[in-house]
Amino acid sequence: MKELEYPFDSEYVLKKSKKIKRQLLEEGGSFLEKKIAVLGGSTTHDIIRVLEVFLLNQGIQPVFYESEYAQYWQDAMFDNPELVRFAPDIIFVHTSNRNIAEYPHVTDKAEQIDALLEEQYEHFRVMWDKLEGQYHCPIIQNNFEYPFYRILGNQEAVYIQGRISFINRLNEKLYQYAREHSNFYIHDINYASAAYGLDKWSDPFYWHMYKYAMCMQAIPEFAYNLSNIIKSVFGKNKKSLVLDLDNTLWGGIVGDDGVENLEIGQETSMGQVYSEFQGYVKAQKDIGVMLNIASKNEYDNAVAGLNHPDGILKPEDFILIKANWEPKSRNIVEIAGEMDILPDSLVFVDDNPAERDIVGTQVQGVSVPAIGTPEQYIRVLDHAGFFEVTKLSEDDTKRSQMYQANVKRKQQQQNFGDYKEYLRSLDMKGTIKPFEAIYMARIAQLTNKSNQFNLTTKRYTQSDVERFADNPDYVTRYGKLEDKFGDNGVVSVVIGRKGNDVLHLDLWLMSCRVLKRDMEYAMMDSVVDACKECGIGTIMGYYYPTAKNAMVKDFYAAMGFTKIEEQEDGTTIWQYLIPEMYEKKNTVIAVNE
Repeated sequence: MKELEYPFDSEYVLKKSKKIKRQLLEEGGSFLEKKIAVLGGSTTHDIIRVLEVFLLNQGIQPVFYESEYAQYWQDAMFDNPELVRFAPDIIFVHTSNRNIAEYPHVTDKAEQIDALLEEQYEHFRVMWDKLEGQYHCPIIQNNFEYPFYRILGNQEAVYIQGRISFINRLNEKLYQYAREHSNFYIHDINYASAAYGLDKWSDPFYWHMYKYAMCMQAIPEFAYNLSNIIKSVFGKNKKSLVLDLDNTLWGGIVGDDGVENLEIGQETSMGQVYSEFQGYVKAQKDIGVMLNIASKNEYDNAVAGLNHPDGILKPEDFILIKANWEPKSRNIVEIAGEMDILPDSLVFVDDNPAERDIVGTQVQGVSVPAIGTPEQYIRVLDHAGFFEVTKLSEDDTKRSQMYQANVKRKQQQQNFGDYKEYLRSLDMKGTIKPFEAIYMARIAQLTNKSNQFNLTTKRYTQSDVERFADNPDYVTRYGKLEDKFGDNGVVSVVIGRKGNDVLHLDLWLMSCRVLKRDMEYAMMDSVVDACKECGIGTIMGYYYPTAKNAMVKDFYAAMGFTKIEEQEDGTTIWQYLIPEMYEKKNTVIAVNE
């Protein structure tokens, strides 16, 4: 919904949240249902009300548990039966500097302040440990925003007796805990309050009148920022930027003005603005964002513009460059198709409002932010949180290279008349093993990101994945694939639950970037081998249909399963009786197990 995309009208969201919620639910679609426990150190009702509409807009239908006012610690530490029954999928601890029980006094010595700091930190640490140990789900914790006054003035952050110094040191302890605990995330309200304006954010009226930790008008900004973490944890991030060129990546029109007259570089103030934006875009590659071009231009002119000596982005930074005179909406659909992702994984960035409107109208699911003037491009895209980082794996940092290699594979495929010969020419090598600690984060990430090739569409946190790996009642397999063009990383995951003489496949998924490369056959072979080792003779497969995974509705049939049940909603149940003399299905991938 356009009204909920950044930059949004906070007053409108506050006033119309119930109407917006109703509209989003009436529009239907496929929602991911999640239970969210909100443990508050201040009033949280309006935060929950606004958070709900942002999550619905991001494809998540939340059910909330809300602690009583300021009972966050008690709920966590004393096993509230209602919270235990609720069994949250994610826990959000909403505290602020108002919940710091004691600050240093100006007369305190260093050792007193150190002891106080440790005491305040321990109050939170024991709570996080208790929550993680009991609920085994992701935890989101606010850090602490700066106070709205400074007793020590400009030295408040210098002297260890200052509140800003104390908050900085306490925040650093939170960050260290987050670095050491993979399912713990910081909601950075210190940054959010600064960006909003600390004087307005911390208006004391709202605390003393309503016990809000921020002013009422800041709640939508707060809730939106929080929703970005939640949707990222549950795999709802976008994957790719699709960028226009003229007056988006540089000033001017390359076909009319010529490369030499484009505004880019340090010679003019506007050239500096575009250079800074190009640098921001290029940095997105380091967190796994894939870059593409959709521009109305002659291809040679587009490439010449990207090769401008003062430009930061170069042609090799992009996976696909669609520079032609076709409608941009068509080019964007083609980009999604050629990359084997859905259009709702794309963010289209164009300075032209008319082009944005056409794409937003004609390409369902694509995000089309109103980026404003060139000076605003970075702020709008950054605050929008399309690519919110909660986990950063090695595969993320290499994602652009992986997809560029896929383009080369498709080009090579055109040289072969026989598809199996083409696959053999790739010289593929696979690694298929039970879950290992080094890949837990990536495995959890895949379960939350894969939509098209995900037979049961189940989503798991890293804690869930670790429990499956340690449980002898489960068979787990991850698959890596590399070939002569590069390493694709972890691309397939299987989780099977043992029951008598049967293995129930709770999860089977694969990254779409390796579709039709026979990796599914290699995974099947490995699962069969695992069953034989356990004395299991039957494998049961399940397909739960969604709006996105229709492509795998007949997958089990291709694997040799027999359909034994089909329900009205399209759910199907399949059975595979492992033959005594099982013949390997994979013939093209050299597998290391």
